[in-house]
Amino acid sequence: VVVISALSACPQLRSKMDDIVTTGPREIIDYKPTYILKPEEDERFYPSQVQKIAKEVLLAELEGKTYNEEESKDLSLGLCELIKERVKEGTNIPRYKIVVQVTIGEMRDQGVRVASRCLWDTSTDNYTSATYTNTSLWAVAIVFGCYTD
Repeated sequence: VVVISALSACPQLRSKMDDIVTTGPREIIDYKPTYILKPEEDERFYPSQVQKIAKEVLLAELEGKTYNEEESKDLSLGLCELIKERVKEGTNIPRYKIVVQVTIGEMRDQGVRVASRCLWDTSTDNYTSATYTNTSLWAVAIVFGCYTD
């Protein structure tokens, strides 16, 4: 009786209940652990390979661009996604979590230092960085590869 009155009082809940009744119960997939604690030699994160990809993306996307403060956020987000996509396509690292950070700034006779700290397994996890500069802007891309077991 309580369920029926709650369903009639809340049309959104009634809609969700109708969906559950018509679609039936969901299938539960049970994943078993693989116990693969170290990557194979051909499935490691090699910084030199990833750095080459990141440099190619920065060069292709930023060549001839001028710094624009309003576009910098969207540009850096787009570069992050593009680098991550190309790293996943161009390397054989299926069990790695790829994290990309891109910083873009204007060239104005200033000094900039971009740094990061991580807590990870030094035998499997790694990182690399790539830089790009032209007369108007500078960019730094840092790509982290963290092995997931």
